[in-house]
Amino acid sequence: MGANISGRVSDKEGLVQPRLGDLPESCVAMVLMNMDPPEICKLARLNRAFRGASSADFIWESKLPPNYRFIVDRVFDETTKLKISGKRDIYARLCRSKSFDGGTKEIWLDKNKGGICLSISSKALSITGIDDRRFQTVAYLQQTWWFEVSGEFEFQFPLGKYSLFFRLHLGRSSKRLGRRVCNSEHVHGWNKKPVRFELSTSNGHRAVSQCYLDNPGNWVDYHVGDFVVDNPHALIKIKYSMTQIDCTHTKGGVCVDSVLIYPSGVAKEP
Repeated sequence: MGANISGRVSDKEGLVQPRLGDLPESCVAMVLMNMDPPEICKLARLNRAFRGASSADFIWESKLPPNYRFIVDRVFDETTKLKISGKRDIYARLCRSKSFDGGTKEIWLDKNKGGICLSISSKALSITGIDDRRFQTVAYLQQTWWFEVSGEFEFQFPLGKYSLFFRLHLGRSSKRLGRRVCNSEHVHGWNKKPVRFELSTSNGHRAVSQCYLDNPGNWVDYHVGDFVVDNPHALIKIKYSMTQIDCTHTKGGVCVDSVLIYPSGVAKEP
């Protein structure tokens, strides 16, 4: 079977039949442009023609977000920009999680569809009672009367619908003898009143939801709401918050990891 793909084949009269590698790179590139990035990378291993065609800038520019130039300017430093060799290289670099804004935010592309995914660290959030504890990038609130977490972020998003989440964990998570363990000693108060989640955007979208925090010992992504981008070249400011400000009781034992923003329907993993 391999000979039919990579080697020349003669019929009974001795005539040489064309092979797949004889296709012009321009024709191969036109075919590859209609495929998803993982398929392009697999076909690039077939032969020299496919490998060369898979490097064409116009293929990868069609897979990049329309505002990729804004993202490159926002995320990469000048030294990195000088090392970039073509649109495929930009795509490959953006598919790897890349921190920016002093390490308080991360961005990556969904490898299948090229959608923008963002993570905003707790370091970039305003958290009431944060003086209790902070472990690396995770904020831990041991006990508080007034629970309020808020932040805002301005970015240029491609067209589409996006979902925003708060990533939380009841109990202090740590590792012991190589195993993840959870200390739930200080978890209390979250079953009395729900937490209120809110988001608003500068282009007029707003969402409000309420939810009781539960499932101690596990990281949970709490869905705040969705927003829609209808202008890919406009900066959009997003404000988000979660509150539980009933001061009739204390609450505590919660870890705040990050705020996550994904294209709606994209699996939530970097």
